Amino acid sequence: MANLKRLYSFSIRSFTGPFLVTFAISMFILIMQFFWKYIDDLMGKGLSISVIVELLFYVSASLIPLALPLAILLSSIMTLGNLAENNELTALKSSGLSLYRILRPLTGIVIIIALSTFYFANYVIPVANLKWHGLIFDIQQTKISSILTPGTYSKELDGYAIKIDEGTEDTFKGILIHDHTDKTIVKSVRAKEGNVYKSENGKYLFFELKDGYVMEELNPAAPSFTPDGQTHGKENTRPSRRSSFDHATYKIDLSGFNLDRSDDDMFKDKHEMLNVFQINYTLDSIQKNASGIVQNFLKNLKNDHAYFVAKNFEVNSIAAETDQKITEVADSTVLLSELSSGQMKAAINLAQTKIRSKSTKLDSQKRFLETMEIDMNKYLIEFHRKFSLTLAIIVLFFIGAPLGAIVRKGGFGAPVVIAALLFMIYFVLMTIGDGLANSGTVSPFLGMWFPCMALTPAAIWLMYSAANDSPVFSKDAWKKFIRLKR
Repeated sequence: MANLKRLYSFSIRSFTGPFLVTFAISMFILIMQFFWKYIDDLMGKGLSISVIVELLFYVSASLIPLALPLAILLSSIMTLGNLAENNELTALKSSGLSLYRILRPLTGIVIIIALSTFYFANYVIPVANLKWHGLIFDIQQTKISSILTPGTYSKELDGYAIKIDEGTEDTFKGILIHDHTDKTIVKSVRAKEGNVYKSENGKYLFFELKDGYVMEELNPAAPSFTPDGQTHGKENTRPSRRSSFDHATYKIDLSGFNLDRSDDDMFKDKHEMLNVFQINYTLDSIQKNASGIVQNFLKNLKNDHAYFVAKNFEVNSIAAETDQKITEVADSTVLLSELSSGQMKAAINLAQTKIRSKSTKLDSQKRFLETMEIDMNKYLIEFHRKFSLTLAIIVLFFIGAPLGAIVRKGGFGAPVVIAALLFMIYFVLMTIGDGLANSGTVSPFLGMWFPCMALTPAAIWLMYSAANDSPVFSKDAWKKFIRLKR
């Protein structure tokens, strides 16, 4: 019993180190991929360090479910590969322990990690997705061109009032800048046209101006008095100066250009921002709304027909005489051949108009229901994604562990190559399933569980082969496998 405890402790310690290292490496790679994707939105915005750190924190939380499978796969290959390479796995098997018994403590740890991942994906990641989507939206909206509206003064930059007559993006005409940063000077800059760009570090905004002038006015000068107490010269004079230019560059400090944070409620109803209970409640609401909308549409479509209008009027009519007339109208049939040419033409035109109207309504209703179905599929995809991720972690462990025992290689050499190839296969399967589910080709259940369905047979085969010391990569093993398939 004591030997088993030492074995379990040794297995867990051997697994923990590679797991933490590979998890940190995986997170770093995924974060770099995120920055590469959004580099154009982040550069040149004059963002503070706190905003970047906040974005990094929320993005890291949302990337954990993608980094965990790779970390589990690589660390399991490395752990069992080290044991097999040092002949420790052979010694354990010789003492009567099966591979299943040896993997028991690691299996427990991986199951705990998988269940914790589900809890994390269900309660923490929706909040993280909500935060970083809202933050990246605000960053994307932080453009200099968005604060310069033609015909109005912009006071988004502290100490400046800027007005332009016309222009788009970074080229403007009729530029007027009032600089109030120095309390003792009122400075106004006017130019016929110019370009706007930021410095490489995003801390300054440069106006490249053409054909304009600069007007500077100082505070009113203090009055001077003559010996008899009279003021000398003009009162409240404002010394000023004016200079013109053909080309000039005006620099503005962007430290006062703060990020305008939007309300998180703008994004909270998206499928990625909900847990499984909220998704289930939302799906029920959508289905009830869809059913009510369809029933109302059918009722309106039915009530638009003359026959049912007459029937409804017949049922609700109080006067018996009117009842009789409506009954006769509702139950009578008018033949087209009995109508005159004018009546026939009018009847055909009326029928065509009603058919076109009903066709338009039906097409609109069809598009609405298709849109609602796509929306429901997105919620179902996110619902199944949270569960399939939990099983994927376990499946990848049972692929990596026996594979490490078979290849008998530890360290960061062969295990990294093998894990990268296997994770690439898992990622491709996940992408294919996600794409097929989003396009409606397959159901959300099949699309999200497709990687697990494809990899589970491989995990069972590798575990069986490693436990029984069966050759996996030899020609004889493949020939035997092919004969069994036949």
